[in-house]
Amino acid sequence: MHRPPYHLRLFFWLAGYSLLLAGCFLLFQYEREKQFKADTLDSQLQLVNKAIIKEIDRGIPADSIRISDFVELGNVRLSIIDSSGKVVYDNTLDSLPNKNHLKRKEIWDAGILGKGYTLRRHSESTGETYFYSATRGNNGMIVRTAIPYSVPLSEMLNTDMGFLWVMGGITILMGFFGFLSTRRIGKTVTRLNHFAKNIRQGGKISDCKPFPHDELGEISATIVRLYAELQSAQLQRDREHQDALFQQKEKERIKKRLTNNINHELKTPVAAIQGCLETLLDHPDIDPAMQREFLTRALGNAGRLKRLLADVSLITRMEDGSENILRQPLNLRELILEVCSDMRPDAEAKGFELAVNLPSEIPVTANEALMISIFSNLISNAITYSGGSKITITSRPGTNSTVTINVSDNGCGVGEEHLPKLFERFYRVDKGRSRASGGTGLGLAIVKNAVILHN
Repeated sequence: MHRPPYHLRLFFWLAGYSLLLAGCFLLFQYEREKQFKADTLDSQLQLVNKAIIKEIDRGIPADSIRISDFVELGNVRLSIIDSSGKVVYDNTLDSLPNKNHLKRKEIWDAGILGKGYTLRRHSESTGETYFYSATRGNNGMIVRTAIPYSVPLSEMLNTDMGFLWVMGGITILMGFFGFLSTRRIGKTVTRLNHFAKNIRQGGKISDCKPFPHDELGEISATIVRLYAELQSAQLQRDREHQDALFQQKEKERIKKRLTNNINHELKTPVAAIQGCLETLLDHPDIDPAMQREFLTRALGNAGRLKRLLADVSLITRMEDGSENILRQPLNLRELILEVCSDMRPDAEAKGFELAVNLPSEIPVTANEALMISIFSNLISNAITYSGGSKITITSRPGTNSTVTINVSDNGCGVGEEHLPKLFERFYRVDKGRSRASGGTGLGLAIVKNAVILHN
């Protein structure tokens, strides 16, 4: 069953409570006004009763008393009851009733309190309905006056309906403003309810309408803002988790590829060494010159094998323990000059000139061994593969936290198709020539990782 909106239910509760409160007040006011008018009428009749008692005490017979001399209320019935409850006089009856009247409310109250009245009671003697007012005299005699109920008397005793209409109008006006208030509150609660259902189903925040500027609106806006922050944090956490998984998978892929490449690269020098040693063992009487050639070839492959293992160890150390690599303040210019000094003999042997054009001070915080590895690999790569005659090392202005060093040569360069993969491990532009020169295929990969490690 479809329930009405919350603001309507809230309004119904408030309206019901307000109507109950207004009804109780109106009923109380109605009875209070009715009682007041009855007391006012009784006070008038009490004055008449006391006047009649004075006349009787003066010896004037009851049938000689003219009630119209004391009050102008139309046809007033006068009864006199003795202390035993017997009616001794009634101006509206030809024969007096024999019933004892002491148990009549107005008579009973007058006998005990001195006065009393009954708002409405039907008379068995006359067959009419009266308003009775009774007063006790000094000798126990009770004088009772009664006014028959007629249209004027009913109107006089009835409550003023104008008051009821005013209260009804005020109640309707209160209900209208109550409807506006509950509608405002109910809409906020309804939006919060929709919001809660949406987030329970895992939905995203789509309700961007501003809440009212009140306490409930501020609480609602705070709840939405907190959930938005939580949702954003969860999305950020999920993205970071996905990135971590991707990086982990990428590391595993690279390690697997590295392992396969290492196995492949190790086969060549190991096979060469094994072939040379087997030849020497199978031919102990081989010519000494040939024997020396085989030993030289085995030694060269052993050196290549050593360099390969050293490069693999360096790359692994950078990847797995980058935070543990020691950094210290260095003057990069002096470090580059030292590397060039060490490599100048090899460069000059192959017809290369090393030209360094750097500022006197290039302060960096870096790992000295990795910095040496960067520039020695770049210079060695140019000497071995470029086919040029000059290697130039210069710098250009960077930011406050970076420095840019250019290592260039005047050789043949690298084809554009090789540039995207140039810094991958074991990637070679000319595989045969690279192996013949003794390269491990890891030099530029070491350069790339070292630069990344230093940001």
